[in-house]
Order: sequence, then structure tokens, then C-alpha cells
Amino acid sequence: MIRSKTGLLSSLAIASAMLASVAAASADPVRIGVANFGEHSQLNIAIEGFKHALTEAGYEEGKDVTYTVSHTNFDASLVPQMIAKLQSEQPGLIYTVTTPVSQIAQKALAGSGIPIVFTAVTDPVAANLTPSWDEGGEGITGSSDLQDLAAVMQFTRELMPEATRLGIPYNPGEANDVVLVENARELASAAGFEIVAVGVDNINDIQQRVASFAGKADVIYVPTSNLLQPAVAAVAAAARQAGIPIVNADDGAVRDGVVPASFAVNYTKVGENAGKIAVRILKGEDPKSIAPSKPAYEDHVMVISRKAAKEFGLEIPAALDNCECFVD
Repeated sequence: MIRSKTGLLSSLAIASAMLASVAAASADPVRIGVANFGEHSQLNIAIEGFKHALTEAGYEEGKDVTYTVSHTNFDASLVPQMIAKLQSEQPGLIYTVTTPVSQIAQKALAGSGIPIVFTAVTDPVAANLTPSWDEGGEGITGSSDLQDLAAVMQFTRELMPEATRLGIPYNPGEANDVVLVENARELASAAGFEIVAVGVDNINDIQQRVASFAGKADVIYVPTSNLLQPAVAAVAAAARQAGIPIVNADDGAVRDGVVPASFAVNYTKVGENAGKIAVRILKGEDPKSIAPSKPAYEDHVMVISRKAAKEFGLEIPAALDNCECFVD
């Protein structure tokens, strides 16, 4: 039997397609290492949002992608060990959660060829993760959780119309916290606030430092600080004793009845933004060509606890009665 050239080419094309199909079907799933700083509602939600974005893009967990999730219980000294362990699994990408973890991973993985996508980083430029807001760094980019501070102040003004002094506890050793205070000072005048900032660099000093706001601040804003958020119950206890209401950067503490109110970034969206960036990298884009993302205004939510407001002596204005933001 003599096969025509056309028929031969057709057969070869079919065979090639079949081989490609078999190769694709048998390809190992992409490995992604998840380096978290510690177990916390915001950070865990950002991880779930990340996974959801990959699932939506067609990366089915267990089939197309596998995740190794690790954390150090907020112990920075253990982060290098965590990164080294994740690197040993030869992942296609490492997802770093929080600024300290991302900074350590950036140094540890330099030149490794393993791309990094960060999240829960307030200002990647100030943290030296990216050279600007318009481009990624060498092998690294991701999603910021930078809150719209002007909107935070607007909500605080609606919640406490007579307040003029906004207290902000912050960790002087954390780049995110320092940048937030600087930004708050720039925006305060237009919002009708004076900023009173108090440094807290050790959880054992929370009671004393928060107590120092007494007579100096009308309301306290607790930022997305890796030191303060895990200890927000202690911050709230000290603020309640001082008779100063709190607006928190995390709504979890409001839902738990610990603080009266929050105007917070939706960390599901922050994680999803990081996941979308990860998909682009997995499909071949250079992290350096991808600008870090910021949450849009609509990525924030306000939450109020009537129970906690009463405990703090805060009377909720009637203008907020229909906000659909109450959790109790």
C-alpha cells in the first residue's frame, strides 16, 4: 500500500497531537510553596483568595497545582528555615504572606529562578520589594493590602463626628507601620484630624503605650501591623480601660465583639489579586513586568459591633443606622 505525502503528514500530525495530549495529561502539577508568617484570620483568608483565583483560572488543586503551606507563628527568626524548606521542594512559585516574610524570601531566593508573589504587604516600594508601584522587582511582585486611609478617616468621622484627635499605635521597626503613619499625617488635615502616633515595638509594652493615649486621642486606629493585629485583644483591653473607642484595620476583631468598628481591606480580594498575578507568571510573564496591585475602594468593607460600641461608651450616630454593616 502506498501512502500519499498528504496522508503521511496527516498521520504524523495526529500522532503528534496524541503525544502532546498524553504528555499534558501526565504532566506533574505545578508546585506552589506558601510561606505565611503565622495563623491569623486576615492572612489565612488571603491564602484562600489566592487559591480561589488559581482555581478560577483552571488550576485545579491536586490535579494542576499543589500547595505546601507553612508558617512560623510570627517568629521572624524561623522564616529563613521555612523558605529553605519550601525551596527544597523545587516549586514553580512561592507565595509569601506579609512584608517580613517577603523581604527574607527575596534575599534567600535571589538568583534561584523561583518567582515570588507577595501579599499582605502595605508598601512594597518602601519595603524595597519593588522599585516602584509601576513595575515588579527582580523575580518578585504581588498584591498590596494598602488601605485607603482617606476613606478610613471619612468612616471614622461618620462614626465619631466630634473626634479631632486620631491615635495610631505602630511598630517603629516595621516598614509598613512607619509608612502608614507618614501617609496618615499627610491626609489628616483634610479630614479634620490631628495624628497622635505612639510607637509599640514589643507586645509586653502594649498596655502602657496604649494607656498613654488617654487625654491625647479621641479615637484609636489600629493598622494592619504584624505586631499589633495578633495582639488586638490586648490593645482593645487597654483602650477600653482608657475610655477610647477603636477603629480597626481588621473586621475579624469586630465580628468577635472585641472592638467597636472597622474599615478594612477585604483580604479575600487581596489574595485573589495575588492569585491573578501568579497565573500570569505561571503562564510565562516576567514578574518584573507586572506592577504590584492595590486594593480598590470597593475592596474595603465597614463593620460595626453594637455590643462592643456599648462597652467602649461609643454612641453610634443615627446616620449609620441603615449601613447594613452591623454584626450583632
